[in-house]
Amino acid sequence: MRFSLFISVLRSLGPVIIGVSLGFTLSLLSVHWTEEACYLDEGEDVTSGQDGLLKGARKPNSISTVNEAESEEDFEPRIVPYKQVQPSAPKKVFRAKYISTELGMRERLFVGVLTSKNTINTLGVAVNRTISHHLDIVIFFTGSRNRKVPHGMFVVSHGDERQIWNMFQTIKYILEHYINEYDWFYFVQDDAYTEADRIKALVEHLSMDRELYMGSPEEFIGGEMEGKYCYGGFGYLLSRSLLLRLQPFLENCRNDILSARPDEWLGRCIIDYTNKNCVSEYEGRKYHHYELGKNSDPSKEQSEQFKNALTVHPVSDPEQMYRLHRHFTEIELQKTYDEIAKLQAEIKNVSVVAFDGNRSAQWPVGINPPFEPKSRFEVLKWEYFTEEEIYSCIDGSPKCELRGIDRMDVADVIETAIAELNKKYMPTLHLKKQQLINGYRRFDPIRGMEYTLDLQLEVVNQKGHSRSITKRVHLVRPLSRIEIIPMPYVTEATRVHIIIPLTLQDRNFVNHFLEVFASSAFETNENAILTFLFIYDPVEAQQVNQNDIFASVKAQINVYERKYSTVKIPWISVKTETPSQIKFMDIISKKHPVDTLFFLAKVTTNINSEFLNRCRMNSINNWQVFFPIHFQEFNPDVAYHNQPHPATVDLVKDAGHFDRRSFEESCFYNSDYMTTRTRMVADVQENEEILESLDIYDMFVKYSGLHVFRAVEPALHQQYHYQDCNPRLSEDIYHRCVQSNLEGIGSRSQLAMLLFEQEQGNST
Repeated sequence: MRFSLFISVLRSLGPVIIGVSLGFTLSLLSVHWTEEACYLDEGEDVTSGQDGLLKGARKPNSISTVNEAESEEDFEPRIVPYKQVQPSAPKKVFRAKYISTELGMRERLFVGVLTSKNTINTLGVAVNRTISHHLDIVIFFTGSRNRKVPHGMFVVSHGDERQIWNMFQTIKYILEHYINEYDWFYFVQDDAYTEADRIKALVEHLSMDRELYMGSPEEFIGGEMEGKYCYGGFGYLLSRSLLLRLQPFLENCRNDILSARPDEWLGRCIIDYTNKNCVSEYEGRKYHHYELGKNSDPSKEQSEQFKNALTVHPVSDPEQMYRLHRHFTEIELQKTYDEIAKLQAEIKNVSVVAFDGNRSAQWPVGINPPFEPKSRFEVLKWEYFTEEEIYSCIDGSPKCELRGIDRMDVADVIETAIAELNKKYMPTLHLKKQQLINGYRRFDPIRGMEYTLDLQLEVVNQKGHSRSITKRVHLVRPLSRIEIIPMPYVTEATRVHIIIPLTLQDRNFVNHFLEVFASSAFETNENAILTFLFIYDPVEAQQVNQNDIFASVKAQINVYERKYSTVKIPWISVKTETPSQIKFMDIISKKHPVDTLFFLAKVTTNINSEFLNRCRMNSINNWQVFFPIHFQEFNPDVAYHNQPHPATVDLVKDAGHFDRRSFEESCFYNSDYMTTRTRMVADVQENEEILESLDIYDMFVKYSGLHVFRAVEPALHQQYHYQDCNPRLSEDIYHRCVQSNLEGIGSRSQLAMLLFEQEQGNST
């Protein structure tokens, strides 16, 4: 009984006893291993304490030697003076200019066109006009070039006519300048037409990290070398990965490979050092090309190989290049129309099962729904028109002749309406227009221009019977997608030459003008030159030595030139009976270089740096002229009747208005003025009075062909003054001057209040 009890206790305590024993044993073994780890190699001394044991457990490289022990016994503490650590200048963190550079993002396609000195002005220009507006970048590579490069083309000249050398330099140039910016590099000769959109679509579906050499495979001349190269006539596509792999061996290719053809030389180089052959198909995508026969007409080519071609070669002249471009553009346009029709049909089918039924599909299908006004003030108005007249005129007249672009617009809409009706009812019925009964149009900023036409039509059936009917049709000219239009480069560093014409009546405003201009230009070293134009009539010009009407102005100019030593204010004197802008500018233009930027203004204009920068940005040489609409201040006696006049005027409706009848301020380049002035020489010879009947705005609109940029300018203020309107100028200019004077007096409510107060005073 006791033995069984002992066995039961042992069973319960046995594991505990065994665990404790095992723990003690492992702890003793670990102490033994630690002491072994502190022992040193033979021949080294250690310090020991009085008990002969080690002084402490240290790392092997921190065990003290005998000399160190002695130094520890003689150790004396000392105070180390505190020295403040001078904060070092923070390192400037370099950040890339563009986010895409910092993130390693690259554009998709680089296009290089191989041209020559003899063909760059013919075929090269044709290639540039047909593909450059479809692609991000197009660079033309040539051995040597003419002194004058065609406008709008980026040309790189290698300075040598050897073809192999030019190919080597072209690849080297790309590796040095563009290898980190693009994923794919496409090379083509200038005697080949390229369908740019299809090349872009091809690279969009190819993996960017593949080493790919793609084009039209050809056997090497003689057939001795294995592999195939890409024939240069049809162009070829190289991946960035392939060029990077080829880069270390490019010099070897130049020295070791002999070839008469640049495309064959490049192919041998790629095959030798990357073991990649030219392929015409990759990842299910084919490189389609077509060889064009001599004197062939693109419009008569009907083969599927031609219709699907990415490149067509050879092209003999620029005219054939343009005909090819037109043909392929029509093919792509028809494909787009077919896709639109297919999508519209799908939308109609889906809308049947929608919650609102067919009403859920807006008309026309795929176009944004009409704008929905939220208040009575947002309702878009419709303009009424006929084929000859429109009842909404710019000058406020109730009716005016339908002409210019408006007439073309109405004619095009009517023609389109008849064509669509015939497409719907033929061959059962044939419709002919008799007249437009009513026409309405409005511009919807969400979807475009909308039209409603009531047409009187003659309907002819298949038997030849006809009758007259009236049909109402609705049309919309939709807005296209938003695109970025390339604009020439401009800079805010351009010097502005400010021209201020002065007459006898303008003398009183000179002092205020110079004060404002000095604070905004002279004191800030603005890159601008101020020039006064003194206008004398014949009588004043004869008395200039005895009684100069501008003597006080010239004295003020001398004062400012002495005050600001770096400032010179030139002035020019002219004599005329009829002050005309064009006559004045003829004199000024001859005294300045062709690249001069002019700003023609009035002495009552307040000029500041903000506006001068916009003058520089909005005036583009050989492209655009700028005519700002200044903010005209009201007569302060009217705007602030029985109130103190403020020191500064804000842009509020009771302080002034933008004077849309004034065209006197303008920014333009001298070269643009001279070119436009030359184009009107023939008209001036027939009628010299045209110089007085036109201002500079009319001259640029009628003769320049440039883009006339007309916009309100909030930074350009003009203080109130009464203009002396010259009846000798044209009737239109005189009428605008009179209207500007009347509208500049005050707002309607202010004038009404003055009249009301006057009536109240008279009644009492």
